[in-house]
Amino acid sequence: MDKPALVLSNLAIGYTVGKREHQVVDTIDATLHCGELVSLVGTNGAGKSTLLRTISAFQPALSGSISYRGMSGEVTAASQLSRHLAIVLTGREPIYNLSVREVVAMGRLPYTGFLGVNSKHDNAVVDDAMDMLGIVSLASRRIETLSDGERQKVMIAKALAQETALILLDEPTAYLDFMSRVRLMQFLRHLAHESGKAILLSTHDLELALQLSDRLWLIDDGRMHTGTVEQLSQSGALSSFIDREGIRYDRAERKIIIT
Repeated sequence: MDKPALVLSNLAIGYTVGKREHQVVDTIDATLHCGELVSLVGTNGAGKSTLLRTISAFQPALSGSISYRGMSGEVTAASQLSRHLAIVLTGREPIYNLSVREVVAMGRLPYTGFLGVNSKHDNAVVDDAMDMLGIVSLASRRIETLSDGERQKVMIAKALAQETALILLDEPTAYLDFMSRVRLMQFLRHLAHESGKAILLSTHDLELALQLSDRLWLIDDGRMHTGTVEQLSQSGALSSFIDREGIRYDRAERKIIIT
C-alpha cells in the first residue's frame, strides 16, 4: 500500500513570543492520503494558516511530528521537501516584472535549480498546468497587471507545475466570485481523484467544503476533528461548530440552515 502523503502525529502548533510558547491547537493526529481533497475549516484565528505554515516548514511545530511520504520533517531538507509539497498562500508573493508563463515555470525550480534551463519535459509540464487552469491566454501578461483572481489561478498553476504529491492551499477561493469558487473547488476535487494528488485547502466556504470535500479537518476550540461529513455530523462536531443563534446544522440533510 502506498505511503500517505502526509501524517501528523501528536502535533501541537502555535508560536513563541520571547521564551513563552502560545499554543493554538494541541494533539493533532491526522493523515492525508493521495487521491483525496480535504478541506481545513475553522473560524478566523482558529489556527488554519498556522497549521499550513507548520506543515510547509515555514514555522516550527511546538511538539509532535510531521511525516511526508514516510520521511520525517526533521530530516527532510528544503530541496527535498519542495519535491514533495507545493503551497499557495493567501498573501501576494513579491513577484514582479515576470510574465505569467515565467511565474508558472518557477514551479520547475526544484528540478532545474535557479540557473537551470527548462527541458522539453519541463516546458510541457508548464503548458499543461496553464491549460488546466485556463490561463493560456494570459501567458505573456505581466504578473502585476492581473486581477487578484487571475493571479490566484497563476499561483495554483505554479503549484501544479511543481509536480508534487501534496498541494496545500490557503484560502484559494478568497478572491473569486461565486461561480469561479465552485469551478475551482470542482477542479481541485477532480485533480485529486484523477491525478492521485493529496490536496489540503483552508477555506471559509463551508457549504462548498461540505459538498465537495472527501474529508474535513475541523479546528474548533483548540482541537482538530477529522472525518467525512457524515462522520463529523454523527459525532456532533459540525453542529457544535456551526450552531449559533439564527443558524444551525441539519444533521439529517447535512446542510446549514439559516433561520
